[in-house]
Amino acid sequence: MKLKEFAKQLGLSPTTVSRALSGYPEVSEKTRKRVAEEAVRLGYRPNINAVRLVTGRAGAIGVVMGRNEFQFSEFMSGMAERLDSEDIDILVSPVADHDMKAELQLYSRLATSGRVDAVIIHSPKPNDERILLLHKLGIPFLVHGRSETNVPHAWLDIDNEGAIRRATSHLLDLGHRRIALINGRDGLTFTLHRDKGYREALEQRGLPFDPRLVTHGQFTDEIGFRSARSFLEQSPRPTAFVAGSMMTALGVYRAVRSVGLVVGKDISVIAHDDVFPYLTADNMVPSLSTSRSSLRAAGARSADLTLQLLTGRPATEIHELWPVELILRESTGPAPEA
Repeated sequence: MKLKEFAKQLGLSPTTVSRALSGYPEVSEKTRKRVAEEAVRLGYRPNINAVRLVTGRAGAIGVVMGRNEFQFSEFMSGMAERLDSEDIDILVSPVADHDMKAELQLYSRLATSGRVDAVIIHSPKPNDERILLLHKLGIPFLVHGRSETNVPHAWLDIDNEGAIRRATSHLLDLGHRRIALINGRDGLTFTLHRDKGYREALEQRGLPFDPRLVTHGQFTDEIGFRSARSFLEQSPRPTAFVAGSMMTALGVYRAVRSVGLVVGKDISVIAHDDVFPYLTADNMVPSLSTSRSSLRAAGARSADLTLQLLTGRPATEIHELWPVELILRESTGPAPEA
């Protein structure tokens, strides 16, 4: 069935039908609902190219990703699941890691080329240049994370500060006093929030902050291993670790074993788990205590919120902060006796 035929059966113009199916706010909710229900009943699926010509939309959401950001495969899977029924594509543009100049140029090209209708930003900084640029260019965008800029923007984030505060507090409850934090790249909003949560947990117990017990870097097995080995060579050494990711925790496990110690007995470990199907906390030996929040769910919700932006919802109304659960397993135990 073609658009004209479908519109004729509904007694509407083809333009109105196209705009209703695309969620345009100028079409009443009652009409949008009726068109959607009839499309399902009659088995009508619009020709994507025709819809794009009528609506002026590209039918795609842009995502810029660093070449080593493998963890975002789960985020992209969540986006794809949400957008599958919307006939909207995802345009992924790779960029060299930590090259802000190149990234800004890429965002400018995306916004001015007409290839995407909206953009999702990852790993924001407190004063993020990308947010200011996209705001000036007038393209809808969502930030996965948060920024402290005064530029109004839509965002979805998890409570990183609360997650690390709870993890650190639990280790303190177990009697640990020298707790090492292996955090993400320095200068990003989420790592600053995690640093804050760690410090607050110590302050609540009247314990001083020791900068020698905190490090920042990419979430990789190798960096986790090197950082943990360095901490374990200190005297006195830490008795517990808070790892920023599951990959980091793998490195911590290796480092602990390499010096003849036992995770869960000599050294306690808690990590943040983004819920990767190929790396599960329950299958690690010993099973890993984690703060937990699904990156796939965040991808699906980010796609949904971006669609809401495209239907006219103000960016200032879209501010979601997700709580993070703490799941205790075998990798955490009482601090060893001195």
